[in-house]
Amino acid sequence: MVDVDGQKWPTLDPRARYGLAGDIVRVIEPNTESDPAAILIQTLLAFGVQVGRGPHVAVEGDQHHGNLFALLVGNTSKGRKGTSWGRVRQLFSLLPGWVTCVSGLSSGEGLKWHVRDADESKKEGDAGVADKRLLVVESEFAQALRATARNGNTLSSTIREAWDTGNLRTLTKSDPIIASGACVAIIGHITATELRSELTETDRGNGFANRFLFVCVKRSNVLPFGGDAIEQSVLDDLVKRLGTAVSKARTLGVAVGMTAAAKLIWERVYLTLSEGQDGMLGAVTGRAEAQCVRLALLYALLDERKEIDSPHLLAAIALWEYCQQSARFIFGGALGEPIADKILSALQEAGLKGLTRTEIRDLFKRHQPADKIGAALDLLKQRHLICVELKSTEGRSIELWRAVVATQATKATQESIGGKVPALSSHTSHMSHDRPR
Repeated sequence: MVDVDGQKWPTLDPRARYGLAGDIVRVIEPNTESDPAAILIQTLLAFGVQVGRGPHVAVEGDQHHGNLFALLVGNTSKGRKGTSWGRVRQLFSLLPGWVTCVSGLSSGEGLKWHVRDADESKKEGDAGVADKRLLVVESEFAQALRATARNGNTLSSTIREAWDTGNLRTLTKSDPIIASGACVAIIGHITATELRSELTETDRGNGFANRFLFVCVKRSNVLPFGGDAIEQSVLDDLVKRLGTAVSKARTLGVAVGMTAAAKLIWERVYLTLSEGQDGMLGAVTGRAEAQCVRLALLYALLDERKEIDSPHLLAAIALWEYCQQSARFIFGGALGEPIADKILSALQEAGLKGLTRTEIRDLFKRHQPADKIGAALDLLKQRHLICVELKSTEGRSIELWRAVVATQATKATQESIGGKVPALSSHTSHMSHDRPR
């Protein structure tokens, strides 16, 4: 499948299907129309929030725990987003002490309420919430994005703090709710069109967007009568393995390190991950190294290990690459500059016909000054995304602008903007995808 900007549908590297998470995908996949990438990311996310705060990876002064935020991006009903979560929820709900699940993100105050600390200052008192693990599942995440755009709404900042530290507090008299040590995970379902239109410039700039993993999903099978139920013995085995992994992980209140083999791989990919990308893609994937660390932690904990080993890190990198490809598919060559992005989209739609400067100006119904349009054109031209030709007329020459589609310059630009993590096959071809014995 190819998007309008020529972006290819992402491919999930088999290394991402490692260990217990991979086994869960392999069991569910034949019996569902859900995308295996959706099953995989939600399995890791559900496991992370079930474990809660405790095991973490220390990076300088920060602690990266296993709580993830993920957006499943696909067509309204054909992406089978809800179906994929139903399959994962069915499995995890059989675990003892399954976490609280809520929906309806609309304000920072509402989110904090579900993980709030005790408050004895109130006349009647408030015992707060003892279990600070919370899973938010939003089937209409576009509504949450609209809420973050409302003036004075604290949802964006609260979500960012939930990902960063788990300590949620807004220093205003009107909002005295405090939550400390919370472990919040978020699953959001949204279409690509909604995401592109509702994700504000502020969300891109303040780091809200890049705390989420973007996962393209689509229907993987056609099952007119639905998939078969998982055999009870197979289900019991998966639940037992999950329960053991959760129990062992919850006893680890310490930092989880890397083995020597994993460190060699991390040294090799770290610079590429931490350099970031340009434009919109860079804005929404700016926490690549942190996301990889969290994913690797979860793969290790599912393996009942106290250290991140090379297979865990390779699995994490493979899954991150899928998320990065998804972001590229969703946002294409967007630069994150609204005027430039609108011009580029119009020129891509116009094809070889192109647009004159007058026609470009008319895109904005004369609501944008000529200097801003000129600056946007210059930016796109500098990135080798568009080109201009002077056409002679009976009067003065006119500018005809076109999107660059197949030139070598465009290919070079796309590689620099959307470069992947360096291939690891030469160092890891001997690694098994199976769970260590």
